[in-house]
Amino acid sequence: MDQIVLEHVTKSFTTKTLGTVVAVKDFNLSIKKGECFSFLGPSGCGKTTTLRMIAGFEDLSEGSIYLGGKLVSDRNKNIYLPPERRELGMVFQAFAVWPHLNVFENVAFPLKVKHLPSAQIKARVSEALRHCNLDGLENAFPSNLSGGQQQRIALARAIVVNPDVMLLDEPLSNLDPHLRESMRFEIKRLQRQFGFTIIFVTHDQAEAMALSDRMLVMDMGSIQQIGTPQELYQRPVNRFVHSFLGQSNFTDVVIKDSRAFLPNDMSTPIFDSVSAPLQGNAVMATRPNDISLNRTQGYKAKITKRTFKTDFVEYMVNAQGQALVIQTPHRNLFQAGEDCFLSISQPAWYEKENSAELKERERRNTI
Repeated sequence: MDQIVLEHVTKSFTTKTLGTVVAVKDFNLSIKKGECFSFLGPSGCGKTTTLRMIAGFEDLSEGSIYLGGKLVSDRNKNIYLPPERRELGMVFQAFAVWPHLNVFENVAFPLKVKHLPSAQIKARVSEALRHCNLDGLENAFPSNLSGGQQQRIALARAIVVNPDVMLLDEPLSNLDPHLRESMRFEIKRLQRQFGFTIIFVTHDQAEAMALSDRMLVMDMGSIQQIGTPQELYQRPVNRFVHSFLGQSNFTDVVIKDSRAFLPNDMSTPIFDSVSAPLQGNAVMATRPNDISLNRTQGYKAKITKRTFKTDFVEYMVNAQGQALVIQTPHRNLFQAGEDCFLSISQPAWYEKENSAELKERERRNTI
């Protein structure tokens, strides 16, 4: 069953300095009940605006939004259900805990707004605190708690209303790396326990890959690709998705007769069998671990830098003036300044990047 459906959702607004901006463009999406679904993309791509429209904090310019099969937003039909009636849980980047209220009062607040009986409020708050490992801290104030504990207050306040859908907007970005990792497990544990649907908004690919059943990548207000984390990483549909998920090399090449040459060396191909129907100037995309190094066969290059990591060695290699990052097992030990040969597997092929798209992306980052 689809828990959340967006049909042709568009949101435009006007700024004094940048003029009219289409923040979200013809957005179509269905999210299943109980699914953890992430919105991933750079600043200014429209992911938070989309989340706010689902929550009811922003109205639509066009399109429709359904929650649990019920139409909650439609500009043409003049339908708009306010946030407090959408029965959603929300956790924000800045925690949004009230410093003048203790832990119990923070978590109880949405139930008091609903005027529930005090006995019911006490029981539901106690249960939420227990599930978020905050029992015993009911009388503590947020200023006396750690960042991770404050984030747990926000989670407890979200689950205390028994939501069908939990909206999480960059909820872990203000935590240190260790806390971020532990809170990921907490979020997944709570989802399994309560069975709610999650929409998780982030620009952090590691968080999205770790949490998501499915995810999408957005750019400049549009959906670029939807799928499982594995599908998006292994089969990106375009250069932007390739660049946004994982580390990538983008090498300028000239494709001629299904062979790829570096522009400064048209005598020896760097790759012999190009599958894409491209000719002339193009881009070869590779992951650092898709390139192997040896001393005898392949395309000749030069090691410029070597860095030891935890379970691999990272090399910076110069190939006819272009830099490639390569990650290999420890047994492949080359020295900086040494010649090497490159063997490339599974490259992707793209057209040269559009300069107008680059400028528009930079413009949106300033909004």
